[in-house]
Amino acid sequence: METDDVAVITVGTVLWAVALVVLLLLRDSLADEGHDDWVWVAAAGFGLGLIGIRYVRRRRAALRRNADPSRAG
Repeated sequence: METDDVAVITVGTVLWAVALVVLLLLRDSLADEGHDDWVWVAAAGFGLGLIGIRYVRRRRAALRRNADPSRAG
């Protein structure tokens, strides 16, 4: 089953970025409730998502390169 991994990882990364912005806006109330570490969770998700985008783009390029029939033989 083929999927568009780049799109999936990109959507997830954008969602982490949106969560990070929202959590930064609510930082004071989160600190009052003892949930100020949620900002770091969203930041980590966004950062790892950026790494994931780079990884899946390079993987897609390698798969396309290996599937090129002109390179066979």
